[in-house]
Parts: sequence; C-alpha cells; structure tokens
Amino acid sequence: GDAGVARAGKKVLVLGGTRFIGVPLARKLVAEGHDVQLLTRGKAPIATQLPWESDEAFAAFEGAVGHIKCDRKDPAAMAEALGGGGFDVVYDMNGREASDCSPVLDALPGLEQYIFCSSAGVYLQGDQLPFDEADATDPKSRHKGKLDTEALLAERKVPFTSIRPVYIYGPLNYNPVEEWFFHRLAAGRPVPIPGNGKQLTQLGHVDDLADAFFKVLGNDKAVGQIYNISGDKYVTFNGIAKACAEAMGVDCEVVNYDPKAMDLPAKPKAFPLRDQHFFTSIEKAKADLGWSNQWGLVEGLRDSYEKDFSRGRVCAAADFTVDDIILDTVRVPA
Repeated sequence: GDAGVARAGKKVLVLGGTRFIGVPLARKLVAEGHDVQLLTRGKAPIATQLPWESDEAFAAFEGAVGHIKCDRKDPAAMAEALGGGGFDVVYDMNGREASDCSPVLDALPGLEQYIFCSSAGVYLQGDQLPFDEADATDPKSRHKGKLDTEALLAERKVPFTSIRPVYIYGPLNYNPVEEWFFHRLAAGRPVPIPGNGKQLTQLGHVDDLADAFFKVLGNDKAVGQIYNISGDKYVTFNGIAKACAEAMGVDCEVVNYDPKAMDLPAKPKAFPLRDQHFFTSIEKAKADLGWSNQWGLVEGLRDSYEKDFSRGRVCAAADFTVDDIILDTVRVPA
C-alpha cells in the first residue's frame, strides 16, 4: 500500500535497540527492509537469539543489522561516530535527559524524523481521566528529563514524534510489572494489593508498543505530535492479579490492605504500580497512525509468562519479606 512506499528503505539509527521495546522494533525495521544500525556502548552483543525465535529468523536479523559502538553521552565521540552517517531517522528508546539528546542532534542535522520514547508518567495527577496528550504535565515528575527532551526537540525544530507509554509488559521486561504478580502466584501465595484494589490503570503489550513506534515512520501526520500508547482496557489492581492468574492457569487470592496503617520498609517496594488511578486515552494514535492493539490483557500476559517467566528469566529473585509483614498484620496465614 501507500504506507509501504513512504517507508521504503530508510537509514535508521536506533538508540536502545537491544533491550525490551528495542528488540521487537529493531527486528520489525529490518524485516521491512530498512538499513538499521544500533548504537550501543558495546558491553553486550547487539543481536541475541530469542528463546522463541527460529534459527532462520535470527540469522536474517543478525546478518542485516549494523552496530555503531559509542557512548551517546559523549558529544565528541558521537560527532565522530555519526559524522557523515547519512541517517534519515533516529529512534531514541533510552534517552532520559535532554542532555542525552543534544549530542545526537548535533551529530545528525537535517533528520527526517526523530522518534522518541517518553513516558505517560509525565502527566500531572488530576481529577479527570483518561489523560490525553494535551493534559497538563508535572514539572516535578521523576520523568522530567523526558519532558525536557520533548521541549528541546520542539525548540530545535526537529521533526519529532514522542510516544508516551503507560505500563509496558511483555517478554524481556526489565521492570517487574507482571513479574511481581507472577512470583506470588507461582509460589501459591496471596497477592497483597493496597487499598480496595479498585484503582484503575492500563497495561500495554511490548509488541503493540513496538508496532506503534514502527507506524510513526514515514507518517507525516505524526510529525510534531505526542501519542499515548497502552492497552485498550483499563484494569483494576485486583484485576491485574486475576488476569495474571488466568494467564498462568492458577488460582488467585487477593488480600487488600491499608498501607497507611502499616509501617512498611521502602525496599523492596510493597507494590510495583503507583497507588492511584492512572490511565490514558489512546484514541489519537488510533486515528493518526492507523494503529490498534493486537494483544488483549490475558493473552498478552500469557505470552509474557510462557516466553519469559516460565523459562526462568526474571528481573529479580522473589522477595516476600514485605508481603509477610502485610499478611501478618492483616492476620492472614501466609
């Protein structure tokens, strides 16, 4: 179709292409015929066969993807590594501060697109949800660096698009989102959830997020725009536990508790998500990008469980010390 024409053979630089979202995105870009270079510090191989990936698929990816070894925070090294690189598009998947972005822009003037991974964590907590892209942002957010980067891109008149995911889940997740629930359910333990557990939030599968990033490429409507990306459904905290249990094929016992009534240690975190309603509108991305979610929550969690947790890959070992304090306090036998 026409979209394919717009995307024919771009020279693409991916920063953060070896972790989580970058993994399916880099593979998709290569499979669609783009010249893809991953910029890393070179501490780990840029292509590693995924446990569920065929030998043929991996060989095709490994043979096509290129590597630029450089520290993105070193302006002189970046200028040297990228000078004359002729890149059309940058995917910045791991920039945290505006200072991470400047060396890239300085080394690559005249980009067609700069596609940035921001965060829905930048929104100012408010009384009216879902958050949409025009809503107020929080200058005190711990993701302030993402806001600063968006501002820098706008100020330097770079044709940029920023994607703001909510909670991302799926294979290779390096944040213990679904893993936190999987650990408790796999051990046959109750799942302690703060408050009444009816807080609403939103989870999006990493493959659907990678697809949204891909659909920004060569899309004129996306230039200068910000898009929220996450799942179609809002889900309660208790509902996440139930969905994880359904995905695993196990029973689920939720224990709700009042965190303010307990003296809990700061580490490990008693719960992996922020204790508030937190969800966004994804209508703008659907309209502009022709994007839609392919994964429902239970199916997506099952995908994550089967490809990742059930094979033994975890971000962190299970730690139930805080659970035990909570369960002892609410008098549930652990």
